Amino acid sequence: MLALIGRRLANSLLILVVSTFVVFCLVALAGDPLGELRDRQPPVSESVIHAEEVRLGLDQPIPVRYLRWLTGVVQGDFGPSVKPNQNIGKELAPRVGVTLRLVSVAIVIAAVLALVAGTFAALYRNRLADHVISTGVFVLIALPSFWLAVLLKQAGIAINKAAGARIFFTVGDVSVPAPQDWLPLIVDMAGHLILPTIVLTMIHFASWSRYQRTAVVESLSSDHVRFAVLRGLSRSRIVGAHVVLPALIPIVTVIALDLPALFSGAVITETVFQWRGMGGFLLESIANRDANAVMAWLLIAAVAVVLFNLVADILYAVVDPRVRYGEA
Repeated sequence: MLALIGRRLANSLLILVVSTFVVFCLVALAGDPLGELRDRQPPVSESVIHAEEVRLGLDQPIPVRYLRWLTGVVQGDFGPSVKPNQNIGKELAPRVGVTLRLVSVAIVIAAVLALVAGTFAALYRNRLADHVISTGVFVLIALPSFWLAVLLKQAGIAINKAAGARIFFTVGDVSVPAPQDWLPLIVDMAGHLILPTIVLTMIHFASWSRYQRTAVVESLSSDHVRFAVLRGLSRSRIVGAHVVLPALIPIVTVIALDLPALFSGAVITETVFQWRGMGGFLLESIANRDANAVMAWLLIAAVAVVLFNLVADILYAVVDPRVRYGEA
């Protein structure tokens, strides 16, 4: 297992370096960060523009700028921002915690619901339960995430007005001012999580449950399940040990590959519910053509995706002992 982790980490570092270089080139070529400054009226002096180019490193070729950026990242510095008074690392750090709180809770709930619903639909294939679950899942798949987020927010506002009290939090990731004691603070954060988590959970649970259903259906028709039936094992043991467990590999793979979609969905959800998370930071950075800030966001997202795929590789060996990484 340690050899597996070591190999995966080495491959992940190589993937991160190559991917960040490609993305850095694309971001650097996407637009001029000083475009707004150049077009300002009355015109800004050339000396001021040149000073900003030197500060941002725009006077250097892209490979040199990338090496300078990568060296700074290793030292914990994401480079200068277009906004002179903004420290990218300090600005992004609290936002990472906000987004990871939303994404991690959504992953856990969506995965559990997908496993239960997909397995239940497969065990009762072509029956009423399967038809009901499949119909609901297809409806959720067809719903755009931004529309569902707006719909839930408006529903929360309507319920609050009808009740004459705040039942659902519809704005922000925490109340302003935030509670000082840790227990009220956790309760407050949990309340703000409800509606955004429902959005991310429903969208991804729908597609994941279909993969789980297909995997369980295939597992039910396998030879080892027939042999378990012939041995006279109980239904619960057959379903748990010989059907569901081998069927977990596809769903683990899908969840790992779906993490970028979760981050993109979080950007939309945070925008609708006005969270100060990574989504708002990315949109502001793109609007300001702040290349270093965009690269900081993309680097954190890439690290999260790579680490999640590493966890998925480890889970393969835990779920299915037939997987032999050493022989591979």
